[in-house]
Amino acid sequence: MKQILIPLLFALALAPDLHAAQSAIAEAEGSACMGDDRSRKQTEQAALTDAKKKAVERTSTYIRNETEVKNFVVEKDLISAYANAEVKVLQELDRSWYKDPSTGECFKMRIKAEVIPDVRTMETLARDSRFADDPSAPLQVKAWTDKKAYKAGEKIKVYLKGNKPFYARVLYKDANGVMVQLLPNPHRSDNYFNGGSIYEIPSGSDTFDLEVNPPFGEESIIVYGSTAPLGELGLKAAGGVYQVVTKTPEIGMQTRGVKLTGKTGNTAGAAASEFVENATAVTTGK
Repeated sequence: MKQILIPLLFALALAPDLHAAQSAIAEAEGSACMGDDRSRKQTEQAALTDAKKKAVERTSTYIRNETEVKNFVVEKDLISAYANAEVKVLQELDRSWYKDPSTGECFKMRIKAEVIPDVRTMETLARDSRFADDPSAPLQVKAWTDKKAYKAGEKIKVYLKGNKPFYARVLYKDANGVMVQLLPNPHRSDNYFNGGSIYEIPSGSDTFDLEVNPPFGEESIIVYGSTAPLGELGLKAAGGVYQVVTKTPEIGMQTRGVKLTGKTGNTAGAAASEFVENATAVTTGK
């Protein structure tokens, strides 16, 4: 097996746009008309507010329809967490002015948004064993290592598990700020995983080892997961892994560009998708 001796040093704060661990991504359209009391700028802002509101509504409906948490209290808290969500616009998909026969000049815009549920509520739910591994609950993807502390020359093993089928990307950042993608990689194209199964990195057709080299310190493995295919990053082959060409502050945002597709008969547009970002920390030393 080819060895890639990568100096290990990660930071939990990889980029300024680091988000809560769990969220959902949805497309929504909002609109507003000028009337007598709004300027064009105010009308555009009202349309954006409407689009954000509809993104939350779409996500709440999706969570209610796609999850079947059996405990009523847990389900109630879950819906409440999304009803009180923060909304971050990831992309403006369309914007245009039009004339309505009855209300006059109007503006509409379509956005792709990340709907981030109340963090404290989600953290509480994650500690509930009935919720954590339930395949009918919202997506949860965890990454962990075989130990929390390593010495020079030791090899790190990374493990990955989700509570239901998911797409994933596993990243790694070295002491010099170089980001690499462990999975998928040039020799192992896996990006879709079964729920309830534990996956090991490196293993199978991987051609690298994660061997501890100086400099030493705190390290972190970052996993992005979604129920839809993740957005693309700029990558180039670097031995058994990919070097990430995309600038670090843009990695989270581009990964969140998930490919949403509408269900048959869904006239409301594309469905929402569940999204997870997690990091696990270890320490290396001499």
